[in-house]
Amino acid sequence: MGKRMFRSPVVRAGLAAAVVVVMLALYWFQPWKLFTDTYVDEAVPHAVTTSAAPAPASATPASAAPTPEGNTILTVGEFITHEHRTTGSAEIHRLADGRHQLVIRDLNTSNGPDLRVWLTDQPVTRGVAGWRVFDDGEWVELARLKGNKGNQVYDLPASVDPRDFRSVSIWCKRFAVSFGAADLKGV
Repeated sequence: MGKRMFRSPVVRAGLAAAVVVVMLALYWFQPWKLFTDTYVDEAVPHAVTTSAAPAPASATPASAAPTPEGNTILTVGEFITHEHRTTGSAEIHRLADGRHQLVIRDLNTSNGPDLRVWLTDQPVTRGVAGWRVFDDGEWVELARLKGNKGNQVYDLPASVDPRDFRSVSIWCKRFAVSFGAADLKGV
């Protein structure tokens, strides 16, 4: 009975279709990324805050070198969890030469397919209501996420005015969902 069943063209076609569906699902969801991490530890520019308000503890390590003249931290925010547990902080720095950079410190989130770093004009909302809002307004994709853990630095394009954006999202482009986001506040 079993050998005859696999000789049937309908059964063979069904098995072939099942294999194709499984392969597509593996490509689309990339479940192995849930069990792998990519660590990044880029050099973070030293800067001072633009006001007398103290920077978060994660923003000024005790072993920091002297601040180059003119580098300032404009905004800071702490990541909150959306689709996946996410912690760390985000800062926008204005460098002495006038360029702007997004600095992500101590990021810890899940790895995933097609993760991007976005600046957005949307407010950060806790819970499921905040997962999908970041593509509703204005946003700028800075780059693919370099790693799901560690310190990383992203240059802002010269055409981007950081005052036009109020949050950072670790955005999964494939599923249009935020893994985590930080509300940027002036310092």
